[in-house]
Amino acid sequence: MFLFCVVDRSPATRPFLLTAQAFKPAFELNRQKRTAIMGVGSSTEAEREPLLASSHAETNSQPVNSRVYGRRWLVLTLFSLLGLVQGMVWNFWGPIQNSAVHAYGFTQSDIAVLVLWGPVGFIPWLLFMWLMDKKGLRASLLLSAFFMLLGAALRSIPLTDQPLRRWLIHGGQFLNGLAGPTIMSAGPYLSTTWFAPDQRATATAVASLFSYLGGAASFVVGPLVVPAPNDTQAITTMAAAVSDSSIRDRIQLVMYAELTAIAVLFAAVLLYFPSRPPMPPSVAAASQRLSYRSSICRLLSNLRFLMIALAYAVPTGVLAGWSGVLDMVLTPAKVSQVDAGWIGFWSTVGGCVFGVAMARFADSIRGMLKLILVLMLAGASLASTWFTLTCLSRVTHLPSTAAILYTSCILVGIFINSSVPIFFELFIETVYPVPEGITCGVVTFLGNLVTGLLLFFLTFYSKELSWLNWCLTGSCLFSLVLILFFRESYDRLYLDVFVSV
Repeated sequence: MFLFCVVDRSPATRPFLLTAQAFKPAFELNRQKRTAIMGVGSSTEAEREPLLASSHAETNSQPVNSRVYGRRWLVLTLFSLLGLVQGMVWNFWGPIQNSAVHAYGFTQSDIAVLVLWGPVGFIPWLLFMWLMDKKGLRASLLLSAFFMLLGAALRSIPLTDQPLRRWLIHGGQFLNGLAGPTIMSAGPYLSTTWFAPDQRATATAVASLFSYLGGAASFVVGPLVVPAPNDTQAITTMAAAVSDSSIRDRIQLVMYAELTAIAVLFAAVLLYFPSRPPMPPSVAAASQRLSYRSSICRLLSNLRFLMIALAYAVPTGVLAGWSGVLDMVLTPAKVSQVDAGWIGFWSTVGGCVFGVAMARFADSIRGMLKLILVLMLAGASLASTWFTLTCLSRVTHLPSTAAILYTSCILVGIFINSSVPIFFELFIETVYPVPEGITCGVVTFLGNLVTGLLLFFLTFYSKELSWLNWCLTGSCLFSLVLILFFRESYDRLYLDVFVSV
């Protein structure tokens, strides 16, 4: 009895065409076939030929031709800059809400609605995810950039009719919000399409966090460029009119600058932004994915995915709404508009920097995503509890100083914002081979749904905001409990490692 192997090198049986779930049993089945005992009798020369032709077998042993291109950094830069500007436009009015009240007659409810247009823009998220899945990232990003350009142009029209001007500003904010589904969801899709496995988490962090960085920039740009109103009682009517006119001119200047930046980026994307490289960077990038309808059904029926989706959506959604009205939250603590802007800036910037560092760490040491999230959410729970109790110093008798408010608030932003790319990578690993854009589209929609509900309630309960701080603390604890009970898996990583070995 002789033992011999049948080696199947045809492209149809290459493992990279298999899904992550089917890969392991298929691998075992092929191994069994190659080592099966075929029967009694002498083997012929023809039967031994595949084993003897080692040079030919080695030549065809690579399941997929992969390559990374230098242009991937240009693609990542254009996408990230669009996210930066989209975040700045979305968070433009919150940091200057006192100035906007004097310049345009906005109320605090109006400011909350202007921030609310961002989450409302996620209502047609299924359309953008379908477009990304069928036509590629270029088509979806071009449409999003066009909405941003049109919205920035509408709100920059210098009308003297203030009621009509306010309607145009609201319309511009809504159109900017329509860019959110692509800007905030396509980061993992871009990283998988263009980057090697040991760079994916880092690319995801950069692409997804630049939108947050834009929101942080608005905390500084707005209060520094737009002057705060003079609310003293001894001011004359003429002086007040001049002050309001000066505020409107400064607001108009910032809106013109943002319109120019969006126009330049739209032209750049129109000239060069390919949907994918000529050759895939990894086996996972070349593998077959589920259809659009099958992906939605798979996600909605996967309890493990829904578990971590809630763990992501609740704290990030609450933080987004809370940050959008941070000036209102800190006003009872005697924090000025400029100081509140700096607190929001450093909390978001710290989260972006720390998030990229953690993503780079996750790239170098794979399979540790759950542990990283547990540590981040534990820190966020402690920091948010500290901030909430500090704001209630009249009841808790805890010291309430500017340094304590700065530190606790910044730590909250660092821990929650830095968890975003880690969450995204864990989503993709958990539900692979569902396309990255669809997966992250679902979770960002849920996050914006939480933000929208929070801001909706804020329009009715805007006088006393201590409940908002408790929502932030509770969301962090809720997410921590869900992650502790979550069972992680790494299907996409499994496929890349087995085929590359």
